Amino acid sequence: MLSFLRRFAPAVTGVLNGLDKVRFRGTVRWWAKPAGMMHFLSKMSVLLMDFPAFAKDTTARVRAAMEQAALEQERPIHYLAAKTDKEERARAIAQRDGIKEGLVAVFTCLEPAYTYRVYGVRATRKLALKMELGKCLHYYHYYLDPQLGWLHTRQQTWFPFTHMICLNGREWLARQMDAAGLAYERRDNCFASLEDVKKTQALAHKQLRTNWPVLLERLARRSHPLHAQLFPVPTDYYWSADTTEWASDFMFRSQEDLARWMPAVIQHGMRGMNSVDVLRYLGHPIPRHGGVNGNFQGEVFTDFKRRPEGVRLKHQVKKNWIKLYDKQGTVLRIETVINDTTDLKSYRAKENVPDGPKDWRKMLKGVADLHRRAEISQSANERYAASLAQIQEATPLEKLAEPLCRRVTWKGRLVRALNPLAAADAALLKAVNDGEFLINGFRNRDLRERLHAATKDRAVLRRSSASITRQLRLLRAHRLIEKMPKQNRYKVTDSGRQQITALLAASSANTEKLLGAA
Repeated sequence: MLSFLRRFAPAVTGVLNGLDKVRFRGTVRWWAKPAGMMHFLSKMSVLLMDFPAFAKDTTARVRAAMEQAALEQERPIHYLAAKTDKEERARAIAQRDGIKEGLVAVFTCLEPAYTYRVYGVRATRKLALKMELGKCLHYYHYYLDPQLGWLHTRQQTWFPFTHMICLNGREWLARQMDAAGLAYERRDNCFASLEDVKKTQALAHKQLRTNWPVLLERLARRSHPLHAQLFPVPTDYYWSADTTEWASDFMFRSQEDLARWMPAVIQHGMRGMNSVDVLRYLGHPIPRHGGVNGNFQGEVFTDFKRRPEGVRLKHQVKKNWIKLYDKQGTVLRIETVINDTTDLKSYRAKENVPDGPKDWRKMLKGVADLHRRAEISQSANERYAASLAQIQEATPLEKLAEPLCRRVTWKGRLVRALNPLAAADAALLKAVNDGEFLINGFRNRDLRERLHAATKDRAVLRRSSASITRQLRLLRAHRLIEKMPKQNRYKVTDSGRQQITALLAASSANTEKLLGAA
């Protein structure tokens, strides 16, 4: 990440890493498999032959409880076709009714889901329970939560009554910044600028320390009030992170700055990255020979799409992918999406022996491993950003020299233009660009020793020091150097180093080669 920021320092104001959209799945473990479901029916004294009627009655009770709760809050309930944009419809209702907090609307929709069905086994002439893909009604609850912002839940209305909760980390972060009194400019689902990037990043990291089961249970009980009454004993959901999106947003100073780099960024992603790069970015081990692991079974592909709001580049490995796209004109987003944790590892104890020894084991989808998923996603984003730092821009020398060759105003005073080909200015540029000053910077005295003859005469030293001070002011006005914090030292800016190096190289270039190039 640092290499990217150094490479694009003149154009980028900061980077924000954190959760974007997260979809949690709430599962009742009794009902997750046929054997557990059979045990539940036994506890409830329900025969398999009576299961269809029992399930139908339970579904009716669940639906009635959800609808009654919505009516008590005087919120609308609408049936929508499966392909309807539910969030867009909910936002329109919130705007129409002036909803600032609480339940916005409830939508019902017939959608595919894994459900239970009773069937006969010919060999044993007995009934059995089978889980298969079918269709049932789902209830979507859209909320404006005071802590989390915009979110929605999705409740299946047939056994196993799977519950989904979809949060947005950027929505949540906006509420956190409001509470902390931090100013920001928000555009859709990203931030174009932040008052304090460091403090905002700390708030984003704080999200990962959430007690997820407590938070998610609160949200689930609000939209599914009958849940606790469906069991002979109190039963909470087992919460897993079905899908996580972890985004790194690089905030550019202007649309022009981002637009200037996007063609090179896209070209690098399309032509400069192969399957091995994508596998490495997403955490897959790469053999010493540098090729694809012989045991890898899956597909790796890159997809480019042009959207109304910008362009999107997507590198996918099986069900996980890393995306690159521009948002709202000034934000370059790198985002890792994890849907499948099969190939990922986490350092943990065995699930059934929580106090046992820890080792690198297969990552679980449970929220206990969410911090590790964030760590893997951040590493993927950083590797991708580091590769982008290698991009080179073919900037004409004229474009680098032109700003330096005109007068500028600095702190209310007019400052002369630089002449990079004049002996005095060229000597000054060469002195400040010395590699010796790269890390610790330079002082007035350091330049005086290089640009003026050695003397012990105090009057001459004062005149020389004053001359260097004026030259430092000249370089600062043209943004070639900047003062180091809390020190009487200066360093060359990243953009200044590019300009100075190019100008010095041009001034010492071989005339025959230049004429030949012309």
